[in-house]
Amino acid sequence: LGLPDAGLAGYGEMVDRVRTLSRISTAPLICDGDTGYGGLLNVAHTVEGYEAAGAAAIQLEDQEFPKKCGHTPGRRVVPLQEAAARIRVAAEARRSRDFLIVARTDARTEHGLDEALRRAEAFASAGALVVGAGEAVSERAVNARGG
Repeated sequence: LGLPDAGLAGYGEMVDRVRTLSRISTAPLICDGDTGYGGLLNVAHTVEGYEAAGAAAIQLEDQEFPKKCGHTPGRRVVPLQEAAARIRVAAEARRSRDFLIVARTDARTEHGLDEALRRAEAFASAGALVVGAGEAVSERAVNARGG
């Protein structure tokens, strides 16, 4: 908490923080699950742990593991099918449909706005209620695309 997101905190540290914060706050917590801390089994384990610890939502992203801060140049994303599978597994792993899945793509910098929007649509289809394009997407850029 209060430090740049450099991917240094692992699952255990983060789930402990979720547990601590949920005990001292009545506000719903949207918690950063990074990439899910590994493969698809790790994604499911992360969702189960965050939900049991008291989070109201988890944010997952499509970067390669280990990840970089979302504002660091040179971020690399996994193929779309792998990224969408993370979101699908996350949605299936939650115990309650009230536990929200938030998906973020970092594809825009390296692959452009169209790819970022294509990924956002795939994430929504895979079970994410909220999707984001990581970097700021201006209304002008979306309108220029015809959206």
